[in-house]
Amino acid sequence: MADPKISLASFASIFLGACAAASDGTLYFGWLAATLIGIFAIEIAKNASGEIFDWNSGNDQAVMPEDRSPFSGGKRVLVDKLLTKRQTAGIALAGYAIGGITGLIIFLEREPSVLWLGIIGIALAFFYHAPPLKLSYRGMGELAVAASYGPLIGAGTYLVQRGTVSSAIILVAALLGVFIAAFLIINEFPDFHADQAAGKRTLVVLLGRKLASQLFVAIIAVAFLIALLLPLLQFSPALWLGLIAVVPSFSASKRLLANPETTAQIIPAQANALLTFILFALGSGVGFLLS
Repeated sequence: MADPKISLASFASIFLGACAAASDGTLYFGWLAATLIGIFAIEIAKNASGEIFDWNSGNDQAVMPEDRSPFSGGKRVLVDKLLTKRQTAGIALAGYAIGGITGLIIFLEREPSVLWLGIIGIALAFFYHAPPLKLSYRGMGELAVAASYGPLIGAGTYLVQRGTVSSAIILVAALLGVFIAAFLIINEFPDFHADQAAGKRTLVVLLGRKLASQLFVAIIAVAFLIALLLPLLQFSPALWLGLIAVVPSFSASKRLLANPETTAQIIPAQANALLTFILFALGSGVGFLLS
């Protein structure tokens, strides 16, 4: 249910926020661990509650064998009968409870401003799938992911450490959020028919796979362009280390544009999209430390 491949998104954002915080002062590892535990618990809870709502909509059951991918199609714990719906709900409840309690401890003992970030984070996690908002079913899931895995987690990690938020971490974390949202978009391609049948209006369903592949390339290109301009905005040139992510992103873009409708051909592009946000977080994080 945790799905380490997907959890890398939250870990990348935490890493980026921690590096930015370390560049500005002492890093408090106990509070960093609390941040990690809280966010990881909410991530597991989101996966679990999402499984239930996607099962109820028929989304996960509609994924055909030829469209199965290691990166998409849900966690499949209900489809493959690894868990019952009751057990899955229990995991969701426990995860949200652990995340909420951890957030309250940070709020009471460390940083009061975290309360609002925590409330927003839990709300986005739950209502990503759940009614009445059902963000992922209404063309807003990608934006929610960009906000959550970018500035919310990255700047939130920085906030716990420093008690404030810098413009640098907000901007760089937002760029990371764009790359993570791009990873979500490419993961929607294999699920195109299943999402369409379940009424899940992802960007790929709304635009069609050919146009969505062009959007994928466009948002990545714009994000890299902004990253290239960071020194002109008075940020350290060391942040250019994040540009190492251009290499896997180019490969992902080239393959997706050539094969937007064949899952077997898209899977390597999904892997490179994953590598893109990981390398951007690693490079930018080291850039913060060097600055």
